[in-house]
Amino acid sequence: IRLFGEMSVLDNVIIGQHCRTKTGVFGAIFKTPSVKKEEKAVREKAMEVLKFVELDDVYDEKAKNLPYGKQRRLEMARALATEPELILLDEPAAGMNPQETNQLIELIEKVNNMGKTVLLIEHDMKLVMDISQRIMVLDYGQKIADGSPEEVRNDERVIKAYLGDEYQKEVRAC
Repeated sequence: IRLFGEMSVLDNVIIGQHCRTKTGVFGAIFKTPSVKKEEKAVREKAMEVLKFVELDDVYDEKAKNLPYGKQRRLEMARALATEPELILLDEPAAGMNPQETNQLIELIEKVNNMGKTVLLIEHDMKLVMDISQRIMVLDYGQKIADGSPEEVRNDERVIKAYLGDEYQKEVRAC
């Protein structure tokens, strides 16, 4: 997790919008009307994003005081504030309990339903199978499968690489 722990939840999301602002040094020093207008818009957008990820009720909390699952959602909020077309999530469910993982699944689906592409690197196979439209499986850096969750689930190379020969024998016996 790469949050600014001493800053508020809201300020963490505002920082995510920094790349989209137009304020220069002069405007920041003298707080021109256009800067004030932009700051207001940035704050409103940050609150919208926090509402989307269901953290608007803790906007004034320090980021470090949030439970782990909410900290992960705050990271997503900050990423969404940049208005990306593609979001890369590397092991987003790592360290989460089942309830937090289910909330993460719902959030990823909401993001995808907004028209955003989500590229997920994850070892939690339940999460991967539940939300993926297409899955690519690597074994020691080599692609061994690519397709729908059902195709990948039944691919013998995937079963052998990740579940072992004994599992494969059991599947054949059934």
